Amino acid sequence: MTFERFNPDGRGQLSPEERQTLTLAKNAAMNFASRREGWLLFSGAYGTGKTHLAAAIANQVAADGIDVVFQPVPDLLDWLRASYSAYSDSYQERFDRIRMVPVLILDDLGAESGTEWAGEKIFQILNYRTVNQLATVITTNAGLSELDGRIASRLSDPALVTQIRITVPDYRKPYSNGGAFDSISTLHQLSDRLFSNFDGREAENLGPDARAELDQALRKARAFAASPQGWLIFSGAHGAGKTHLAAAIGNEAVGTNPGRVLFVSVPELLDHLRATFSPTSSVSFDRLFESVKNAPILILDHLNTANATPWTKEKLFQIVNYRSLMHLPTVVTTILPLQDLDPGIQSRFLDPKRSVIVSMFRIPMYGRSVESGPLPPRAEKKKRF
Repeated sequence: MTFERFNPDGRGQLSPEERQTLTLAKNAAMNFASRREGWLLFSGAYGTGKTHLAAAIANQVAADGIDVVFQPVPDLLDWLRASYSAYSDSYQERFDRIRMVPVLILDDLGAESGTEWAGEKIFQILNYRTVNQLATVITTNAGLSELDGRIASRLSDPALVTQIRITVPDYRKPYSNGGAFDSISTLHQLSDRLFSNFDGREAENLGPDARAELDQALRKARAFAASPQGWLIFSGAHGAGKTHLAAAIGNEAVGTNPGRVLFVSVPELLDHLRATFSPTSSVSFDRLFESVKNAPILILDHLNTANATPWTKEKLFQIVNYRSLMHLPTVVTTILPLQDLDPGIQSRFLDPKRSVIVSMFRIPMYGRSVESGPLPPRAEKKKRF
């Protein structure tokens, strides 16, 4: 995601005031990326461009040669919890990396599990960065009153934090009630993810197992894009290239027909489905749900049932089961080993006549030193801190 691809005019549905809001947000993001001073807080509802601007800042800062970390807050906490495993870096090394990095970008603050441990860790990170005046960007869907009081206090300091409230509609709405799903597909945001620019990491000294997994993943993705049939499941840690390959499949398969491919992250899909219960929704649940189930090619990014509610598991199983019965081509990415998925969904994925499963757990996170090795598979969660 880049500043060039961020369009303050939206899709023609915005008022002059809303376009001005997005222009202000974009200018603030560009200014921060060039100066890297103070804190920048983007707040607003889903689908307003917060993550796009935060990612654009990260990409620009990295291009300038400055060390930067971009992490969704729930993923960051999972990463810290994983350090209690004997197979990972020490907790303190990971924690210090986040606290001290020159530029830290935390996406989706407030979406994490609201445990005392989670709140304490986030506060410690932000407090350290406040005291040491380290450049920080935060996005949130929550109001400051909904956040931990100590964190809200830091974010309310006008001498430190520039607050940008993005008050525009979700760019994915209004939905078409005719069954089209282009308004919820995010493939257009990933139009630059192609096979031609997929980094095979030839310059890195990857181990033979990691090299074999990466080569197999690219080979299987190309084969599926050339002839979309059956199911292709990419299972691996963050930063292994799963989303790039999934988007490359979509971009090659879509051709000149945008209605052929639905690419959507599972958390966003679930948000869209829940939104249909609103009295102001312009589309029914059934209409949207059926369009997802019947998409000619469906690409589900970031499938994770580890902490899913019964409703979430039920809806995802219904989608997976229907597409399994109808033999509809489907691509899935997940950070979970298949054995950690919900049993009903797992059973559909493990059908050898239908599914090709590509494991990518031996591939180190992109940008992570080869010496550090790959991140370990997620341990079974018995208790969250």
